[in-house]
Amino acid sequence: MRTGATTYATKTEADRALTLIEAQIISGEWTDPDRGKVLLADYSEAWIRERPNLRPKTVEGYTWLRKRHIVPGLGGVPVGKLTPQMVRAWRADLLADGVSVSVAAKVYRLLRAVLTTAVEEDKMLARNPCRIKGADNEQTPERPVLTVAQVFELSDRMADRRFRALVLLATFASLRWGEVTALRRSDVDLAARTVRVREQLLELEGGEMVLSPPKSRAGRRIVGIPSVIVPALADHLAEFVADAPDAFMFLGKRGGFLRGNNFRREARWADALKEMGVTGLHFHDLRHTGNTLAAQSGASLADLKARMGHDSDRAALIYQHATRDADQRIADALSARVKAEQRKAKKTRKQQDGGAGGIVG
Repeated sequence: MRTGATTYATKTEADRALTLIEAQIISGEWTDPDRGKVLLADYSEAWIRERPNLRPKTVEGYTWLRKRHIVPGLGGVPVGKLTPQMVRAWRADLLADGVSVSVAAKVYRLLRAVLTTAVEEDKMLARNPCRIKGADNEQTPERPVLTVAQVFELSDRMADRRFRALVLLATFASLRWGEVTALRRSDVDLAARTVRVREQLLELEGGEMVLSPPKSRAGRRIVGIPSVIVPALADHLAEFVADAPDAFMFLGKRGGFLRGNNFRREARWADALKEMGVTGLHFHDLRHTGNTLAAQSGASLADLKARMGHDSDRAALIYQHATRDADQRIADALSARVKAEQRKAKKTRKQQDGGAGGIVG
């Protein structure tokens, strides 16, 4: 038993207050005044800590967002005292201080998730004060998309030949960086023309490299690959990958896990893009390019999301019934598109050479 936050002059007033509290409990609107005294800084820290199923990279990201953007502005406020006005002012201050719309959206979603738990599970608030329409929309700018010819050119321009197959596979199988660098020999089936995605390689802030399951069940998938890249993959397997089934497809120069910075330096990524006249392309844009090409090849929304391994539970409900046959048709369509563009490019070169096949007299 504990002492109430308010005392009453008469028993009638006390009974009336008790009746009101009981009605709030029944309706789910009651909040615990003592729990609501916990500061947001402490509550948000515990919220992250008490979620053991979060991936290490996610924990790292949440911790950084909380420390950098939530605690300075709202950390000293008791959770039960937070209001929509406070949240609006906090977000406005973030944007005024130069925080990008994308980062502001990420931290807003984190705060909303924390306070959803405070409302629904811990009864610290009657309603979630995060009610800003559109605040969770990152509104990221349109990313660049390569043509088929540019994908093959970029692959050929990799300064280290170990990375040529990596570019092709990341693009035409729509793989994330962590997924393609976690692939093993046994994950690639050239006869079936498929790649199996079952784990991802994460590089944490302190430099530690960690193998982790995909972010969601949808991330575990088998993706069809176009036949036109099979020869490049076969050459890569023969020349750069150990014979053991669990041998990694792509490793660093010294045999360790492949880090993003090392890849960009050893592949001379920036130089290759400059020589091609392409600006602002990130490695992740290869996956974006592959997704775009697959969509243009006739993939339905459900089939495309299944191919991507989309990590949204809501999206998973849409594409969970996608079939392997449909995915292989996507790969076949991609292969046909690549071959058509290669024939077109070859014909154009012959015309430019005047039919001399590039021979200079």
